[in-house]
Amino acid sequence: MMELWIVLLCAGAFTFVTRLSFLVLLRNREVPSLAMQALRFVPPAVLSAIVFPEVLIHDGQLAASPENLRLIAGVVAILVAWRFKRIFPTIAAGMLALWALQAATA
Repeated sequence: MMELWIVLLCAGAFTFVTRLSFLVLLRNREVPSLAMQALRFVPPAVLSAIVFPEVLIHDGQLAASPENLRLIAGVVAILVAWRFKRIFPTIAAGMLALWALQAATA
């Protein structure tokens, strides 16, 4: 159990230091506009890397069929995001859709 805490503390410290390094190294410098434009794409790229495997892969296989309840809930979330352009309604709609679909098929 102690090893787990050591790993967690080291991972947290590493994350903190890497993020802090950018703030310290760039505090008196102006970031080029091309870099700022590129950084705008980081959050959607990271979110996509986290969400798409959860939605599209089941048991190590591509699950792009109507039987995949997470895919259907994901489509609901995408439609809500497109319509309202707000994060909370998107997450709420996706989760509610998934729970409703799971309850209906249980």
